[in-house]
Amino acid sequence: MKLNELIKDFSIYLNNEEQSLLEDLNGLTSIDTFQEREKVIIDNLIRKSVVSKIMYNNRVMVMKNDL
Repeated sequence: MKLNELIKDFSIYLNNEEQSLLEDLNGLTSIDTFQEREKVIIDNLIRKSVVSKIMYNNRVMVMKNDL
């Protein structure tokens, strides 16, 4: 039996700042466009596997993962 079969509804806790930033994140976005506080929040979202960090043309880009 797979874990997905046991757990039907799986959600990751996001605080208000993380949720707001995640809603504003559309497509592939350069991490340089964010302010320092937003970069810290993005790092937290990367640790929670909600956002992916991607190297594209020698630039660090972030993209929202599918839920």
